[in-house]
Amino acid sequence: MKTIIQAVCFGEVLWDNFGKEKKIGGAPLNLSIRMNSLGINTSIISQVGNDSLGDKLKFLIKRTRTTTQLISTTDNFPTSEVKVMVNKKGEAKYDITYPCAWDKIKVIKLYQDAVKKSNMLIFGSLASRDEVSRKTLFNLINLSKFNVFDVNLRPPHFSYTTLINLMKKSDFIKFNEEELEIISKKLGSNFNSINDNIMYISKKTKTKMICVSKGENGAILFINNKYYNQNGFKVKVIDTVGSGDSFLATILEGLISKKPYDLILKKACAIGAIVASKKGANPIIKDDEIKKLYAN
Repeated sequence: MKTIIQAVCFGEVLWDNFGKEKKIGGAPLNLSIRMNSLGINTSIISQVGNDSLGDKLKFLIKRTRTTTQLISTTDNFPTSEVKVMVNKKGEAKYDITYPCAWDKIKVIKLYQDAVKKSNMLIFGSLASRDEVSRKTLFNLINLSKFNVFDVNLRPPHFSYTTLINLMKKSDFIKFNEEELEIISKKLGSNFNSINDNIMYISKKTKTKMICVSKGENGAILFINNKYYNQNGFKVKVIDTVGSGDSFLATILEGLISKKPYDLILKKACAIGAIVASKKGANPIIKDDEIKKLYAN
């Protein structure tokens, strides 16, 4: 009996280069790994180069129990490497080489069938920077039952025209606080509060579900014209790489499992904080760690 794919992520798989060491990463991959760890069978559509970095990347992805069946290989472009620079606060900046293998993902029936059979398609803005992958993404969005847009801005690798088109086709949008402010103003908002800008974006794009992460200050979830708020959990930050991806993965797991919205948001903030307290994007998280954070 074949396992049913509950979610499909689209976009970048890569090596995060921290200088002294490299770790597998890319927001869609981080999200896929976390969702699988939470019990949601999630696949990822991506592409690597026909090189040693690509071979090792796929090998390590398999070790996370995430399937590589939807990750193709190209002879024409290299596997992606990203230089990660972490400041004293643990905040990361990225130097992302262009073009690379995941910029050139071509649409094939295998991808289309996977998206049609799944419950949701999850994507970010970075994988739409190149025309080839962008066309493939929009093709798949039109086949999906439920579209989740993780905005995840990486300047200068985005255009506002594409961002707006992706938002209008999405059922759920996730911003961080800065992204919400930037995009709201670009769309003409004169509001200053997060809640007002969420409502503004919702009306402008006809999106009924929006989430905004606020780092150490928690998050806001907007569903069915109601706001849910959660304060942040205090941790010693090592690096923030992947914390937002695990946060969103936990939100989506909660929605798929039909859990109460306030509890979904609380667990998502806790898991995001725990990831930020560890090195790398995909640390193992145990239930005891979450309970301890709740207690504290």
